[in-house]
Amino acid sequence: MAEEFDLVILGGGTGGYVAAIRAAQLGLKTAVVEKGKLGGTCLHKGCIPSKALLRSAEVYQTAVKSEEFGVVTGDVKVDFLKVQERKNKVVDQLYKGVQHLMKQGKITVYEGLGRILGPSIFSPMPGTISVEMNNGSENEMLIPQNVIIATGSRPRALPGLTIDGEFVLTSDEALKLESLPKSMIIVGGGVIGIEWASMLNDFGVEVTVLEYADRIIPTEDDDISSEMLRLLTKKGVKFVTGAKVLPETLKTDVSVYISAEVKGSVEEFTAEKMLVSVGRSANVEGIGLENTEIVKEKGFIETNDFFQTKESHIYAIGDCIGGLQLAHVASHEGITAVEHLAGQKPERLDYSLISKCVYSSPEAASVGLTEEQANKEGYDLKIGKFPFRAVGKALVFGEADGFVKIIADKKTDDILGVHMIGPHVTDMISEAGLAKVLDATPWEIGKTIHPHPSLSEAIGEAALAVDGRAIHS
Repeated sequence: MAEEFDLVILGGGTGGYVAAIRAAQLGLKTAVVEKGKLGGTCLHKGCIPSKALLRSAEVYQTAVKSEEFGVVTGDVKVDFLKVQERKNKVVDQLYKGVQHLMKQGKITVYEGLGRILGPSIFSPMPGTISVEMNNGSENEMLIPQNVIIATGSRPRALPGLTIDGEFVLTSDEALKLESLPKSMIIVGGGVIGIEWASMLNDFGVEVTVLEYADRIIPTEDDDISSEMLRLLTKKGVKFVTGAKVLPETLKTDVSVYISAEVKGSVEEFTAEKMLVSVGRSANVEGIGLENTEIVKEKGFIETNDFFQTKESHIYAIGDCIGGLQLAHVASHEGITAVEHLAGQKPERLDYSLISKCVYSSPEAASVGLTEEQANKEGYDLKIGKFPFRAVGKALVFGEADGFVKIIADKKTDDILGVHMIGPHVTDMISEAGLAKVLDATPWEIGKTIHPHPSLSEAIGEAALAVDGRAIHS
């Protein structure tokens, strides 16, 4: 039996379900097709579960160091099964919340795999959706006016390196560990790799990170990368940069053995387990793209500024289109796509205004251009930096490492980029994000009276430092 909709969304992850809610707000009859669970990777295999584990690692370290604060706790241990139970409880609560939002918006949810059909008796254009239902019942046929593809992504593997789920893991398998390994090799020093390195190290695991580039978190400002390297090394994480992992050398028995080319020589590394964290691949197979004129580039779906594909009534958002593969990006791409197909004339999404976060310990966060990017674009720069060591609240917290860095255009005084590393900076970056949206200057941030004592004082002082006016330095 066929049912008509104004909009059908393939994928109920963060981008998909947010798009569905916005469509329902605009009065569109909307359906979501999801083969797994609503909330997608972010809720079940990414953002939320990993941050729950990071929080447990943080609490453990707080307990270990509690005597520094005059609190004697005795012997502190990690019960990793309880850590996992707490993680699952958080995920389950949020999952129920998403289900409630679907019911509240009168959004129809189909549990199954949706495929786009070509022109047929249902429609002269590609876009009819055939849903292969999870429960094995007859396929459902959905006839939408518009489609949004929000099928997300999956962990990418290195060619020739087999993920066996026991010794060699991706983040998907690592999130299901029932016990902590004694040691872990992490292949990839990007955001996900660094978060896992920080977490496992805080839990007491011996961690070695192998990164192909010449520095870790290479998409961040060089000063942030260097400080992260310094602080995690100080905590005991081992880093090898410029390391080309050789998949053909992989051996497993009771441990993992892998070799890598490092500075012209081959070195062997061993650990109890290995986590492969080298990016993510788009989920675009098996959804019927071959029945359309939709174009892919390097495995990702091509779209215009409003997320239309070559089929103007079919949109694509989130990880499956590449770019910034972040949950909050997917959400706003979804909102923009829905408003566009509904004739609302939304503004184009400005990716330079989007904040990025690393939820390690220390945390890192940024918005706008790095110093290297700004120099390449020809700006004449002025830069202000201010250390958390000079901020009273940071000393109170016992987390005085890190800094805030603000990059401005010397000619116009506009803020070009803000970069932070230190305590709770992922909660602080939105002030900088708002400053970018409002095209603010360092003077305007400096004129904002930041409460004392607060970690945010570092932002105000860094803004003043751009023009040499910082008070506490």
